Amino acid sequence: MTQQLAPGLYVRHPDMPDWGIGQVQSVIGNRITVNFENAGKQLINGSNVLLIEIDLDQPRTAAIGASRDT
Repeated sequence: MTQQLAPGLYVRHPDMPDWGIGQVQSVIGNRITVNFENAGKQLINGSNVLLIEIDLDQPRTAAIGASRDT
C-alpha cells in the first residue's frame, strides 16, 4: 500500500471518523504525522492505513460523504 502524501495536505483516517480532518505534518518513509482536529497529533503507519485525502475547496458535506435522508 503506497501513498503520495506531503506536508500540508488534509486527510481523514478511514477507521477513525471522530478524529475529524487532519493536516499532514511530516512524512518519513511509511511514518506519517498528522494533526487531527479532534485527536491532536497522531503517528500513522502508512503501510497499514490508507488515509483519505480531502479537498477543502469542495463543500464540506461532499468532502466527508454526508448521508441523505431517503
